[in-house]
Amino acid sequence: MAHAITHLDSPFHRFGLVARVRGLVARIADAIAEHRAYRSVLEELNSLTDRELADLGLHRASIAGIAREAARTR
Repeated sequence: MAHAITHLDSPFHRFGLVARVRGLVARIADAIAEHRAYRSVLEELNSLTDRELADLGLHRASIAGIAREAARTR
């Protein structure tokens, strides 16, 4: 009896290559989304005047850190 190779028997499936590639693609998509969120917050805060930042209790030097944190917790 001849053994038919199915997609589940392929070496790619046996070693989880498909799942690993899907995971990689998902991580890349997450990183892109996080970077876009970071840039969005960064641009918005940079557009504020020093007075507006002070009203919010922020300093211009802390904008990058705030944008990073906002992007991570989106």
